[in-house]
Amino acid sequence: MTYSDALIKRLRELIDARNLSVNKLSSLAGLTHSTVTDIVNGKNKRPRIDTLSKIANGLGMTVSEFLDFPEMNEIFEDE
Repeated sequence: MTYSDALIKRLRELIDARNLSVNKLSSLAGLTHSTVTDIVNGKNKRPRIDTLSKIANGLGMTVSEFLDFPEMNEIFEDE
């Protein structure tokens, strides 16, 4: 699994669990729809920490909570 695969999986799970659309999350995070869409679709494989922070805040989480999931502790393949 790559870093971006793990991040996409986590983000999709959180969006689904909260019954959100990408558009709604974009609004909550104060980001453009295309920014969040690019991350969810794997076009942006290495989002900046400030972007992840905004997404986490939009989900009502800290960055630490957002990045605390089992796949993040795996060794990643090169992208």
